[in-house]
Amino acid sequence: MDDFNPCLSCGVCCTHFRVSFYWAEADPFMGGTVPAELTEKINDRFVCMKGTNQKNPRCIALEGTVGECVSCAIYDKRSNPCRDFPLWMEDGSLNPECQRLRQIHGLPPIILPDDHPTNNPPTMPQVA
Repeated sequence: MDDFNPCLSCGVCCTHFRVSFYWAEADPFMGGTVPAELTEKINDRFVCMKGTNQKNPRCIALEGTVGECVSCAIYDKRSNPCRDFPLWMEDGSLNPECQRLRQIHGLPPIILPDDHPTNNPPTMPQVA
């Protein structure tokens, strides 16, 4: 949407969910891109990112300090569940799940900059 990206200082989604997906996403012979060595088997059909299948999950691919500065070591090769978790909703608003997870983890809510497009929606022309 724009250059404002609170994900780079958050990372709570990577420390909250079990990131499970179909095994072929981690099989290069099947066209998968997720590095297989970063996954663990759940059953015959699904794997998950190492570190996410435990009581206090943290994805093995998450680098940095949650709430300060984070990145994904395999961002371009991440699994579908990670690709499908949006920061921005279709209407341009923040994903309310991000705010909920931040609260659970003791982080303040995301505050959009004053010049962010969702804070300044276009106005309708006045009809005389």
